[in-house]
Amino acid sequence: QVQFVESGGNLVQPGGSLRLSCAVSGIKFSRYGMSWYRQAPGKGREVVASISETGVDTTYADSMEGRCTISRDNAKNRVYLQMDSLKPEDTAVYYCNTSPFPGDSWGQGTQVTVSS
Repeated sequence: QVQFVESGGNLVQPGGSLRLSCAVSGIKFSRYGMSWYRQAPGKGREVVASISETGVDTTYADSMEGRCTISRDNAKNRVYLQMDSLKPEDTAVYYCNTSPFPGDSWGQGTQVTVSS
């Protein structure tokens, strides 16, 4: 059974940085594209960034373009999200899952709060 364990979220001031990490198990990780998703209070889940199986291709939501970098380590079954110049509107629970079609199983997510 696939499992996602997200970590790295925290309370940061506007303009700060965070690096999120997601450990994946239960699938052949290197065969799947991966995405980071987020869900803010009262809003639906949205894709933040995606990365191809090999890590060569990446895409970003317009709201995060230029402020974050997605990467992966297929040897460690991990996907990362480096976020810089954080804004209050980035406050959300962040999840990882497969891409482009996320599975039904989700991790607990990691809370990112951007506030002064």
